[in-house]
Amino acid sequence: MSGTNSPEAVKKLLENMQSDLRALSLECKKKFPPVKEAAESGIIKVKTIAARNTEILAALKENSSEVVQPFLMGCGTKEPKITQLCLAAIQRLMSHEVVSETAAGNIINMLWQLMENSLEELKLLQTVLVLLTTNTVVHDEALSKAIVLCFRLHFTKDNITNNTAAATVRQVVTVVFERMVAEDERHRDVVEQPVLVQGNSNRRSVSTLKPCAKDAYMLFQDLCQLVNADAPYWLVGMTEMTRTFGLELLESVLNDFPQVFLQHQEFSFLLKERVCPLVIKLFSPNIKFRQGSGTSSSPAPVEKPYFPICMRLLRVVSVLIKQFYSLLVTECEIFLSLLVKFLDADKPQWLRAVAVESIHRLCVQPQLLRSFCQSYDMKQHSTKVFRDIVNALGSFIQSLFLVPPTGNPATTNQAGSNNSGGPVSAPANSGMLGIGGGVTLLPAFEYRGTWIPILTVTVQGSAKATYLEMLDKVEPPTIPEGYAMSVAFHCLLDLVRGITTMIEGELGEVETECQTTTTEAVSSPAQSSEQQELQSTSDQMDKAIVSRAVWEEMVNACWCGLLAALSLLLDASTDEAATENILKAELTMAALCGRLGLVTSRDAFITAICKGSLPPHYALTVLNTTTAATLSNKSYSIQGQSVMMISPSSESHQQVVAVGQPLAVQPQGTVMLTSKNIQCMRTLLNLAHCHGAVLGTSWQLVLATLQHLVWILGLKPSSGGALKPGRAVEGPSTVLTTAVMTDLPVISNILSRLFESSQYLDDVSLHHLINALCSLSLEAMDMAYGNNKEPSLFAVAKLLETGLVNMHRIEILWRPLTGHLLEVCQHPNSRMREWGAEALTSLIKAGLTFNHDPPLSQNQRLQLLLLNPLKEMSSVNHPDIRLKQLECVLQILQSQGDSLGPGWPLVLGVMGAIRNDQGESLIRTAFQCLQLVVTDFLPTMPCTCLQIVVDVAGSFGLHNQELNISLTSIGLLWNISDYFFQRGETIEKELNNEEAAQQKQAEEKGVVLNRPFHPAPPFDCLWLCLYAKLGELCVDPRPAVRKSAGQTLFSTIGAHGTLLQHSTWHTVIWKVLFHLLDRVRESSTTADKEKIESGGGNILIHHSRDTAEKQWAETWVLTLAGVARIFNTRRYLLQPLGDFSRAWDVLLDHIQSAALSKNNEVSLAALKSFQEILQIVTPVRDSDKPETPPAVHVPVPVLLGSISGPGLNRPFVRTDSIGERLGRYSSSEPPVVTDELEDLNLWWAAWNTWYRVGSESTKPPITFDKLTFIPSQPFLTALIQIFPALYQHIKTGFNMDDLQKLGVILHSAVSVPISSDASPFILPSYTEAVLTSLQEAVLTALDVLQKAEWVALNYVPFAERSLEVVVDLYQKTACHKAVVNEKVLQNIIKTLRVPLSLKYSCPSESTWKLAVSSLLKVLSIGLPVARQHASSGKFDSMWPELANTFEDFLFTKSIPPDNLSIQEFQRNESIDVEVVQLISTEILPYANFIPKEFVGQIMTMLNKGSIHSQSSSFTEAEIDIRLREEFSKMCFETLLQFSFSNKVTTPQEGYISRMALSVLLKRSQDVLHRYIEDERLSGKCPLPRQQVTEIIFVLKAVSTLIDSLKKAQPENVDGNTWAQVIALYPTLVECITCSSSEVCSALKEALVPFKDFMQPPASKVQNGES
Repeated sequence: MSGTNSPEAVKKLLENMQSDLRALSLECKKKFPPVKEAAESGIIKVKTIAARNTEILAALKENSSEVVQPFLMGCGTKEPKITQLCLAAIQRLMSHEVVSETAAGNIINMLWQLMENSLEELKLLQTVLVLLTTNTVVHDEALSKAIVLCFRLHFTKDNITNNTAAATVRQVVTVVFERMVAEDERHRDVVEQPVLVQGNSNRRSVSTLKPCAKDAYMLFQDLCQLVNADAPYWLVGMTEMTRTFGLELLESVLNDFPQVFLQHQEFSFLLKERVCPLVIKLFSPNIKFRQGSGTSSSPAPVEKPYFPICMRLLRVVSVLIKQFYSLLVTECEIFLSLLVKFLDADKPQWLRAVAVESIHRLCVQPQLLRSFCQSYDMKQHSTKVFRDIVNALGSFIQSLFLVPPTGNPATTNQAGSNNSGGPVSAPANSGMLGIGGGVTLLPAFEYRGTWIPILTVTVQGSAKATYLEMLDKVEPPTIPEGYAMSVAFHCLLDLVRGITTMIEGELGEVETECQTTTTEAVSSPAQSSEQQELQSTSDQMDKAIVSRAVWEEMVNACWCGLLAALSLLLDASTDEAATENILKAELTMAALCGRLGLVTSRDAFITAICKGSLPPHYALTVLNTTTAATLSNKSYSIQGQSVMMISPSSESHQQVVAVGQPLAVQPQGTVMLTSKNIQCMRTLLNLAHCHGAVLGTSWQLVLATLQHLVWILGLKPSSGGALKPGRAVEGPSTVLTTAVMTDLPVISNILSRLFESSQYLDDVSLHHLINALCSLSLEAMDMAYGNNKEPSLFAVAKLLETGLVNMHRIEILWRPLTGHLLEVCQHPNSRMREWGAEALTSLIKAGLTFNHDPPLSQNQRLQLLLLNPLKEMSSVNHPDIRLKQLECVLQILQSQGDSLGPGWPLVLGVMGAIRNDQGESLIRTAFQCLQLVVTDFLPTMPCTCLQIVVDVAGSFGLHNQELNISLTSIGLLWNISDYFFQRGETIEKELNNEEAAQQKQAEEKGVVLNRPFHPAPPFDCLWLCLYAKLGELCVDPRPAVRKSAGQTLFSTIGAHGTLLQHSTWHTVIWKVLFHLLDRVRESSTTADKEKIESGGGNILIHHSRDTAEKQWAETWVLTLAGVARIFNTRRYLLQPLGDFSRAWDVLLDHIQSAALSKNNEVSLAALKSFQEILQIVTPVRDSDKPETPPAVHVPVPVLLGSISGPGLNRPFVRTDSIGERLGRYSSSEPPVVTDELEDLNLWWAAWNTWYRVGSESTKPPITFDKLTFIPSQPFLTALIQIFPALYQHIKTGFNMDDLQKLGVILHSAVSVPISSDASPFILPSYTEAVLTSLQEAVLTALDVLQKAEWVALNYVPFAERSLEVVVDLYQKTACHKAVVNEKVLQNIIKTLRVPLSLKYSCPSESTWKLAVSSLLKVLSIGLPVARQHASSGKFDSMWPELANTFEDFLFTKSIPPDNLSIQEFQRNESIDVEVVQLISTEILPYANFIPKEFVGQIMTMLNKGSIHSQSSSFTEAEIDIRLREEFSKMCFETLLQFSFSNKVTTPQEGYISRMALSVLLKRSQDVLHRYIEDERLSGKCPLPRQQVTEIIFVLKAVSTLIDSLKKAQPENVDGNTWAQVIALYPTLVECITCSSSEVCSALKEALVPFKDFMQPPASKVQNGES
């Protein structure tokens, strides 16, 4: 109204007033003169006020009584026209607020008169409204009068007036309270002392209230009086009133101005003392009323419930509960109990409907519900109101299904006849409505034949009522079928949603608050408010405890009723959306119970969902037992109807989407899944996925149900544990509709995600999940026993999936998880165990590849934990499981092999656990793993595991399933040994450290360390294990394995034995080698002699191997040879061991038994081994080691018969020559005791063995039949050949007895007959003079005995052989003092000179050739020795002898036979050339160590050799002697070679060089002269070819010579040489006439260099001038 104060508005107002007054005066001019006068004076008054005052409005208000007067008088005329004009004018004044209190009173009085006269009723109402709303001048009596006026107008007969008045009353009532609120607002800041209100009922005691408040109080009090049909105190003049209107007014005041009642005690008092009793009193007819109870039975007629009042009462109650609950706790308890009662089945339909609507209004206010719970349910001796409300809803819903909806007769017909009576209308029964021929399914609940449609009554979360709003209806409305059910359904849903949202919100807040406050309190101790904060924390904790109690009580109070109702609805629901809502409610409740730790209720809700997921009456024990137990004590009944969970009825009209087999031990028929089952399943999945953390033990329920569903739907596990749609194996296969087929991948996906989300569960929840899966799996295992039906693999697959996603904390669940899977692996059902193994191996592989923190390399415990189940699988006997296990090992090796570390023993243990009887494929796979380990991973594993590798590799060698594997494993052992050898140092170091650590641990625990071969150091033990393994394989039943193992064993010991500690050799000899020899000898001697037909299949066996005995013979040969070789090559290691002689005897014993075995192959090989050990060289000791005399006189054990070792107990010292030895022996000096003594004992032991073998084998047999064994020639030859070597060692003590024994053997040997089939190979044809090898050997033996040389001339071969022996001997002994002193070399040369000078005259051509080669051999050894001893003069007599021998041989007198071919001649010439080569390499380079005469002779000889023709004329004879061109050339080159010697270091060398040169030059001079002469003589005839060649050769030599002279150091060339060179010049010039072009060109080359010699004769030089 800001506009009314502006000057224009004021001016306008004044004008309007004047015109109004004018109009009034005009109207009243005739009839009402007093009014006219009043009007005219009013005009003057207005003008005067306007003229005099600046504040015109204020002045007007002051004088308003007078200003208004004319209009009031006008109204008094009761003329309609005038009245209207006046009322309009008055309204204008009011709207400008220029009416004073007095004027207002007058106006109201005037309006009252008009009202009493029933004039202008609408205008009256309008005027009152304007008067009360524009200002606050009307109070108290005037106000009450105005209000009564409106009430009176409300009850007129005129409908329009009636309604307008009702609206006006409502507005006026509101205005009165708004004034009070405004007044409070104005006085808000003034603090007043509250005056205690006396509890008396004096309604007037309102003196404490301010004016507006007083009015409001009086008004409200009177409204209560009026509704209660009592007289009002303040609203004087009321004539009539209706309850309905009164209740509406009360409700609007309570609803719109709650703060008035809450802030003012006076008003609260009214509320408690007046309103509540009033409501309770008015409710009484509804409470007492029973439907269908006849009037006759009750004494007084019961007042029937009256819909309008009842409905309004419920509205008031709703407001009271909502707004003033805190003031009216007790009263509300009564109201709520009433509400619950109104739901009873015997109340009228409409009453139940409005009651449900009222309850719905409460259900959407969770905070309110919480207060109920706190105020009633949690108090002792109080009604459990909240529980009752929920239970009432439940029974209400149930009653709708069970009780026919009968109400007042009006409703009965519309609702359809009751169940017992006539036919139910078709649509109600079928739920189908035909629309245009199509059939549409209405959303509905259907249960046991009762069909209730679901109506959309309200939006979720808001309680929009229908019947509580029907304020205009007097008669009870007809309630459509399904309305009450739909509202009740929404009540439940909103109740659940509200409670859960509220509690979970608060839970979240409490949790965060507790966290934040504690952290704050801890983090800010410096603040002064520390105390406060700690205080607040504890307050919060208390608050949290209180809150928790409330939440638990709320849930405990409501869950039973909710569950009963929801289960029933779930069963009855035919609408997908409704089902979804019910399931959602059950899910949120289950989750909430879980969060609050209320196990019973949680499990009950989960059970309900589970039951919904499965087909009706499905036999699943988990569900049936738990629910019965949890609900039995919670059931309650209504009229004997139990509100227990009703078991699902099977006849509900649901679309069947799948048919499958139930998961049961006995095959049963099929079961059907409906779409609702699938919907429930999805809810179940959702529950587990989102709320897994609070499921705890109910995982059992959830998973058991899922397992059955998965089974019925035919989902099968695939890799990683995910379930995919698969076909059932047997039985009627699962039938799935397309609807569910599209769902399956989704379900499978959710199932997987469910277990993936287990990674977010806390450890405890995770354990619950694992335990549940394990017990499920155990059930599945029980079911799968004893039949080979397809088992349920759900649990195993999901255990795998859970394990895989929880790798980051695998430790906490590994043991239960793998422990269970190992049990599954042992299950007799193949599919079951296969999946157990699949799951287990996948988990192990994933565990090893997972990126743990800390990594596995730093967390050995975890690594061993992960690998342990792999090892445990070895105890399973099923081959398919073992194959999986090995494949897993192979994959682990391929991916993680480098980082297994301490896990190696486990992994290797798995390979080693494969037994021989476990089938080829298993062994092959395991072996593949082993090969991979040996080829790639030996360097990465701890050295302590190497022994395990050896054991495992060895065990594969012994497997007899597959020969190739055995052989390859022996190869692996070789590779392993090679690895040990290459990495020996590092392995040894690591093993020693480990050993020390273990030793320490053992000492601490006080136990003894126990490992094989203990006293040896750990690295040696490793080798010994390897040898022992190979040793076992050497006696394998299969020959190929034996052979391979034997070769490997001896190669290894031979190649790598040097790494062993010295002491370890003792173990090698006794525990490995001799042990092996014993076993082989035993097996060989007992082997079967039966012929083996063929080696299986098409393999042919050679006749030398066609019996087991022959095959073992090969092994024996190999083994004996190997041991002998080790004795030979490692003698220096073995001899210092204490019991070497004992070992030697054992070895000899083995050789003897082999040599005497009746098998040619073995016996011959034994002798070869004997030979080998006898070629032993005494070890050369390190000179710095102190000599310790060993024990002397070790008795050699007597092996066979009574033959004792001759020469024992005679002291012997090995020396260099017989002479020295005998000399020392005869002299009296005592012999020096050294190792030699021990040595001699060994040699005598060898001689004894040799003698025994010889005498046994050559003894003629007593009887002679076909089978007698005769030793072969090679055997005897070998036997005799051993003697010389042996004799070398025992000759000092070889006495006559021994000689006789030898003689006997030699004689017998030569006498042994040769079997006829061997003779062609051995006996020579009679024309050739050839020895058999045996005879040769015997001769050699004699030769050794007889040092004097004797030559049987009739035996050229024997002589030649002797020669070879001599050369051989000399080669070995050239340096010995004795040989040097005795001038052996000279003697040999002397001896050889005879056949050499004879040359072609020798009886056999081979003799002189042999003599030459012997000479060459002897000289190559002897000349260096002769040079060394040059100064001693011991060889002086040898040099002339040698020169003569050369001369005799090279220029022999004997003539070659006529039949000698050119080739033969050339061959012989080449022998001469060889001799010259020897001179040039072995003699001339060392001229300064050789006598000059000898060198001179040699030079002359070379000179002679290089000149072809020795006389100036040709004779027949000379031509007959073929010229040796090559020989001459060689001689000449040798001369030349020494002519160039310019490296003069000693006078000696210079001399030889000069000598050579002068010879050369002389020789050149001769050739040239001869050539010139011959050229002259020959005339036209060309000279012979060789002469031309010779001259060319000389010319070239001259030019080469001059060249080299120029290059030589001047001091190396003496003047004499130059003179000789220059002297050649004239001779050369003479040659110019020659005819041959070749000679000419050579001559030219020879002449050119002479230019350097040409220079002017030197003249005397004086003073620098010529």
